[in-house]
Amino acid sequence: MRAGLKPNPTEGPLRLECFPIRPSPPELVPGRPERDWMDDFAARHPYRCLPLSMANTTGWDLLCPFGFTAEWDGGMGAEAIRFTPDADATLFDHFAASHFTHGVITFHLGWLFRTPPGWALRASGSPNRFKHGLAPMEGLIETDWLPYPFTMNWRFTAPGQIRFEKGEPFCFLQPVPHGTVEAFEPARASLDSETDLARQYEAWKEVRSLFNARMADGDPAAVRQAWQRYYFRGEYPDQADKPASHVNKRRLAGLPEAAAPTPASP
Repeated sequence: MRAGLKPNPTEGPLRLECFPIRPSPPELVPGRPERDWMDDFAARHPYRCLPLSMANTTGWDLLCPFGFTAEWDGGMGAEAIRFTPDADATLFDHFAASHFTHGVITFHLGWLFRTPPGWALRASGSPNRFKHGLAPMEGLIETDWLPYPFTMNWRFTAPGQIRFEKGEPFCFLQPVPHGTVEAFEPARASLDSETDLARQYEAWKEVRSLFNARMADGDPAAVRQAWQRYYFRGEYPDQADKPASHVNKRRLAGLPEAAAPTPASP
């Protein structure tokens, strides 16, 4: 690991510094848990999966300032993608273009970001948000030293037309402690029957199998319960103690509004 890159959260507040590099850059907002496809399920079942909601909210979304459509004819040149911005779009070429060709749409973020030493930004599509015919490309950017902006890129998966709506996320930013990840060493281990982990795992298997069998048999109490909430609540299956580190709701800070300019003295 390179010297001086180890993150130290105890040194003070961690800051994601956001420097606008053009007037009215895209809005930056904390990631939101809701997804249309999750809403469409009966009883909104996907929201019972806490890892989904936590992934959706562990980072910040950049939102499209206006809507547009893009159509790819399958060619490899820049002219193979035809953009049609909505009527209210301004300076569209400064926002999206076919910069890398080969069916790739490049978004210019309009921001320069700076993170603390040892922290990078992972740029990706908004988690668990899908777009037919277009896939987000992901990048890890060393924003603890970078003095220039980066881009967000999506690639067509087949010729056709796609659309981004005004206010739709086009980039998801997640701070990553890249200065320490190389210190991890995968280690093969065995679930020794005498360990607490093995005991907890066996207890979970037993209660899970019993619950599934009751559901399959139509047991009224199990049907009313509908799903087991051990992970959602941060509970062990056989004891009252709860892990102190468990989180079931992410609360990220938003970006403050820009201060109004101070009127010049007469």
